[in-house]
Amino acid sequence: MDSERHGDGDEQAEEQEFEESKMVLGLGLYKGEVRIVSSEEPEVEIMLLWGIQQPIYSKNNAFVRQSSVQLNIDACGRSISILQSPSSLGTPGVTGSVMWDSGVVLGKFLEHAAESGTVDLLGKKIVELGAGCGLAGCIAALLGAHVILTDLPDRLKLLKKNVEANLYGDVRGSAVVDELTWGTDLDQDLLDPLPDYVIGSDVIYSEGAVMDLLTTLMDLCGTQTTVILAGELRNDAILEYFLEAARKEFIIGCIDQKQWHPDYCSQRVVIYVLVKR
Repeated sequence: MDSERHGDGDEQAEEQEFEESKMVLGLGLYKGEVRIVSSEEPEVEIMLLWGIQQPIYSKNNAFVRQSSVQLNIDACGRSISILQSPSSLGTPGVTGSVMWDSGVVLGKFLEHAAESGTVDLLGKKIVELGAGCGLAGCIAALLGAHVILTDLPDRLKLLKKNVEANLYGDVRGSAVVDELTWGTDLDQDLLDPLPDYVIGSDVIYSEGAVMDLLTTLMDLCGTQTTVILAGELRNDAILEYFLEAARKEFIIGCIDQKQWHPDYCSQRVVIYVLVKR
């Protein structure tokens, strides 16, 4: 009898794992297909990503030139010109002064998703975490969202320049820049009302920042908030640590590259969508 019960338990566990790893149509406000990441074994997700995408064999910085002071990207019917500060890369820990592939991929994903109807940003409130040079937030504003682009105090000067330089004339949405240090109390303008979307690129970069990031995500997210995070596959241990911690509070889905902008796909990048449990 005990062996039968044990067998039944194994079958139920396998069934639960299958259910959690299946493809579903829509998660939160994202209406496209997502692969639900198993809440039991984040290490399997890491093996899957590194095994299938093999990021170390893919071209690094395929869409950016970090040695240049300016990066031009066509989006939303205009040429967006992003100022960079390559000299700042020599300062330890300063990465928001230049563009990375994941930021370009995220911005172009939002544009493509809006055009295909899998996201509707018109009139939605968006908070961008670790906005850096501000490309994704600018594209979201051009798509009709009301965006608050946030970053650390020493990153805001460059961020403001890029927002002011690119959001001119007939802009469907709006954008403001605000200071935000993860893990600290949030300003009321971020919380009232809670955002429809929280977005970010390359925000999972160190184990030391993961818990502060999750604290901020928990504070920003209501039951109707959808989080979209893009990141480059650099360190499997840090991503696994994030997934292990995040799965306790969020349902996590992975967006297949077939749903990204066809000209801006990279095996070095992954896009996750998260909603509160």
